[in-house]
Amino acid sequence: MTAVRVLVGTRKGAFILTADGERKNWTVSGPFFAGWEVYHVKGSPADPDRIYASQTSSWFGQIIQRSNDGGRTWETPGSSPEDLVDAATGMPKGESNKFVYDTSENGRPLTTHQWYDGTQHPWEFKRVWHLEPSPDDPDVCYAGVEDAALFRTTDGGRTWHELPALRGHESGPSWQPGAGGMCLHTILLDRSDPERIFVAISAAGAFRSEDGGKSWQPINRGLKSQYIPDPEAEVGHCVHRIAMHPSRPNVLFMQKHWDVMRSDDGGSTWYEVSGNLPTDFGFPIEVHAHEPDTIYVVPIKNDSEHFPPEGKLRVYRSRTGGNEWEPLTKGLPQKDCYVNVLRDAMAVDSLDPCGVYFGTTGGQVYVSPDGGDSWAPIVRDLPAVLSVEVQTIP
Repeated sequence: MTAVRVLVGTRKGAFILTADGERKNWTVSGPFFAGWEVYHVKGSPADPDRIYASQTSSWFGQIIQRSNDGGRTWETPGSSPEDLVDAATGMPKGESNKFVYDTSENGRPLTTHQWYDGTQHPWEFKRVWHLEPSPDDPDVCYAGVEDAALFRTTDGGRTWHELPALRGHESGPSWQPGAGGMCLHTILLDRSDPERIFVAISAAGAFRSEDGGKSWQPINRGLKSQYIPDPEAEVGHCVHRIAMHPSRPNVLFMQKHWDVMRSDDGGSTWYEVSGNLPTDFGFPIEVHAHEPDTIYVVPIKNDSEHFPPEGKLRVYRSRTGGNEWEPLTKGLPQKDCYVNVLRDAMAVDSLDPCGVYFGTTGGQVYVSPDGGDSWAPIVRDLPAVLSVEVQTIP
């Protein structure tokens, strides 16, 4: 029988939630990597047993973990035990895998970027925000990191090499950090064209490559951001998340720092579809697995009050690709709820009817097995949820 596996990254470890196709009775496993921040956990579309996890700590550093058995056991690819643990103290060293980044592109150093106040800041590898496994090869995976850069592994996570043309883009030195840092947090791979990649960076904007990452172009025309010196600049916009349906890679949806946007030409131009939302500020955006014009967002009050308007937790759904939105509230708290849903904390499964999932900073993970019509908590009282991803297991 078909099953689902929900992969949850939190402030204090990773959790795996499993159920059969009815999505009613759940088993909770974890925490894995307890006490560590796990920014993202994602499974390979090419192999349901392969899962990658980004384990990080401000004290011990960044480690990429890999499971080859659906999350039952984990290993750090390319690292021996002595690489990971200090022999004298017995504590983790934070040295794992091997991230190889470029220091120049066309002769120009890539070690600093300039903020709006004119100060120069060195590029620093801080953490991996997002992992995007290839749809075709379980050993190929992309990693978006802070400070913003894009890496790829072709050997299952043993070594990660930067795709330097992105950070080497002429606009790179002017990229600014958002409130959460200067992070590359979204990677979309076009399943119909393996050379086509979309990324989003806070706070630089969205970029597209048509040649497998050898070159990039900004795709931010139509975005307006009143908080930057030039509201219609080519780069500098704080994009929170972009999403697309695999069957329509030219149709993109965006949750921006204010505004929900849509593009029908692969990001070359954008137009607003916020419509009747109570507020157009939020972080996640997701597309229904079988209905390419059905999209989901979770509005929050504003950019300083990161909680639902009126204390009512509502997912909003549009069945028309934007503009017309309906609140989905059945089973969700409609009083005194002040949680947030972060950019990577919403996902859908591929079952029919489509299941929708999201996690909150209050530690709840919710499921709707009917496309959003009704909701139920899978688990409560986890650490703050950073990411939610779903695997459908045959």
